[in-house]
Amino acid sequence: MHNHCINKLLNIEEVIVKKVIHADTFVKILLETKPREHPCPLCGSFTKRIHDYRMQAIKDLPFQTKHCYLLLKKRRYVCSCGKRFYENYRFLPRYFQRTSRLTAFIASALHDTRSITSVAEMCNVSPTTVNRILDTIVFQRPTFSHTLSIDEFKGNAGGEKYQCILVDPTKHSVLDILPSRSQTFLTSYFRGIPKAERYRVKFFVCDMWHPYTDLAKTFFPNATIIIDKYHFIRQTTWAIENVRKRLQKTMPATLRKYYKRSRSLILTRYDKLKDENKRACDLMLLYNDDLRLAHYLKEWFYRICQNPKYSEQRKEFWDWISTAEQSQLVEFEKCAATYRRWSREILNAFKYGHITNGPTEGFNNKIKVLKRSSYGIRNFEHFRTRILLTTR
Repeated sequence: MHNHCINKLLNIEEVIVKKVIHADTFVKILLETKPREHPCPLCGSFTKRIHDYRMQAIKDLPFQTKHCYLLLKKRRYVCSCGKRFYENYRFLPRYFQRTSRLTAFIASALHDTRSITSVAEMCNVSPTTVNRILDTIVFQRPTFSHTLSIDEFKGNAGGEKYQCILVDPTKHSVLDILPSRSQTFLTSYFRGIPKAERYRVKFFVCDMWHPYTDLAKTFFPNATIIIDKYHFIRQTTWAIENVRKRLQKTMPATLRKYYKRSRSLILTRYDKLKDENKRACDLMLLYNDDLRLAHYLKEWFYRICQNPKYSEQRKEFWDWISTAEQSQLVEFEKCAATYRRWSREILNAFKYGHITNGPTEGFNNKIKVLKRSSYGIRNFEHFRTRILLTTR
């Protein structure tokens, strides 16, 4: 009865617990098995004849926050044909020095954004062992659905500075991680995808980078190209920031420091400011007509982005571009020129406002956490598998 309860606690069948040794940092459990007939791997006949014994230390799951070792007294049988072999165990793969459940536990721990070294220390194995387990995990690319989002992130893996992430933003799932964002590689990658699958994509979401839109027009002809809102709204934010920086150069030192420290009052939506902050913002805008006009253009464009009616958005968008082009503010003239070049894709973003790169940016943040906790991952295949494990 006592041994049965210990077996239940260990969740290992067909073993006899002989002794348990506790230390400060580890637990050792001495195990034996009952002799039974085993088939010979050479001739297939059964034998009970024991040739010798051997003690083997097997690493198991952590127990009571300590490293756990199973000291197994293994039998080696001998067949009438002369073949010598060890008995088989359900909990221990052949030639392994760790249990099957420890391997499964390591694979499960790799779903967290922790480093390989920390997983190895927790599981009492070497980082090389964890990497070997990581190599056994293979992810196949799922088929594309109606929406595809693409973005790059700084991974510094596989000899490339930037890697690409493909996401289905409607299902909030990562489709694939690519080792490079170069147009040559992306062309080769998308060419390998069946035409029927590519033609199924109805929306292609990306940032304001021409190679992405060129690829979309070539390989996804049925897709509507959408520029993510974050990437074109920040053009207005950069414009008003550049106006402020230009004006600061003409200010006295104390006033220049004040405008730099209080720049959030100018960048924040005016309606979201508290009353006292609104008064402070009004005083800042009184300093210069250019800053006041830049703030007006910024607020106007933010209102356009939040307007739920596409017909009004479209009209006001073109009115805003015309006003910015005639504002005599170099910063906003450049911004208006950018919006005019990307007008079709930006208007698509207004029309299909529910489709954005938000999920992709969220996954990119998680990748940054993984990269930071691991102090960088140079092997791209390991990096790709870790990303897919932590995001799926």
